[in-house]
Amino acid sequence: MGVSTRPRLRVGFVRAFWAAIRAGASREEAAAAAGISFSTGKRWFWERGGVMPAVGSMRPSGRSLSFAEREEIGLLRAAGCGVRAIARELGRSPSTVSRELRRVPRSSSDRHRERRRYRASVAQADADRKSKRAKPARLATNVRLRGQVQDRLRHNHSPEQIAARLREDFPDDPEMWVSHETIYQSLYVQGRGALRRDLHQRLRTGRALRKPHRAADQRRERFAGMVMISERPPEVEDRAVPGHWEGDLILGSTQSGSAVGTLVERSTRFVMLLHLPGGHGADIVQQAMVTKVATLPEQLRRSLTWDQGAEMANHVQIAEATGLSIYFCDPHSPWQRGSNENTNGLLRQYLPKGSDLSFYGPGMLDQIAAELNARPRKTLSWRTPAEALDALLSGQPGPPGVATTA
Repeated sequence: MGVSTRPRLRVGFVRAFWAAIRAGASREEAAAAAGISFSTGKRWFWERGGVMPAVGSMRPSGRSLSFAEREEIGLLRAAGCGVRAIARELGRSPSTVSRELRRVPRSSSDRHRERRRYRASVAQADADRKSKRAKPARLATNVRLRGQVQDRLRHNHSPEQIAARLREDFPDDPEMWVSHETIYQSLYVQGRGALRRDLHQRLRTGRALRKPHRAADQRRERFAGMVMISERPPEVEDRAVPGHWEGDLILGSTQSGSAVGTLVERSTRFVMLLHLPGGHGADIVQQAMVTKVATLPEQLRRSLTWDQGAEMANHVQIAEATGLSIYFCDPHSPWQRGSNENTNGLLRQYLPKGSDLSFYGPGMLDQIAAELNARPRKTLSWRTPAEALDALLSGQPGPPGVATTA
């Protein structure tokens, strides 16, 4: 049996043995179930001091390797596995495994680190020691960098946008680079607060603490005459052709009955907002959409994908007036309008839930859309939607994933 298969089988024996122990089998019964000798099973049992590995301990345990993962690295390495084979077995990246294997104790008499044996216990002790080391916060020690980050937060840029744009704006100055996680920790984590605490209000969520995302509202209504998303041309799905839009409503407070319509172009993520005075009935939405779409050049009027809300009851009239082919999502499937859902989340920073959205007139909505279109976006290689749209209309090469007109 070759070296490439033997280590994987050995790990399978180990897992089978401990699975049987966990199920209540004796050491002898577990060894038989795993297909190993009783002496081997006994040795494995005593090597762990009789302590069973936790269920799923061989799966990634978070950002840091667990002791169980380090034990498996040692086992696979001793069996002759390479870095990538170990990474596949653990579900970790090869760079993580490579760094871990370098946790071999230094020795002045041994210049060949790769020849020394990796030991999980020694590596775990080294990791524990380094984790306790005092590390000054990067944003606390670099005043110039802190000023740049705080200024961009005040302009409502997200930490990820800031981190990526700093590399673009200061390509030859690594001292002005910072990860988005460092920015989040400076805002959220006690003892890491190098940034002004009130700047968390500039984040899209406005939260002072991290919380999991809530499920999106799944209200849907069906009506006759819809062309479903399954009939939409493939060119829309891969975003290769510009001019395909996703749309939805952002609802205000229940008492006001107000709403704002949103339109997002799939290739560039360019957003337009619909002013809906007096409610969001089908006739009002139709009038606002026809007016707004009329401002677009012909090559940007191809299709529109919407959910099954009653506000689109006049979709036939809208299609005739605008030239858009209109498609409807499946019930309870907000991911089919992913760009629009993401944009609506960004817009909640400007249009808070529970507020009366009739307060925002056409000029205010255009200003909000302009600010959102001026934000750098990761999916556009950190260009802004406005820059991507300008490049598209001028025929210049755009970032990956953004088509240009012929």
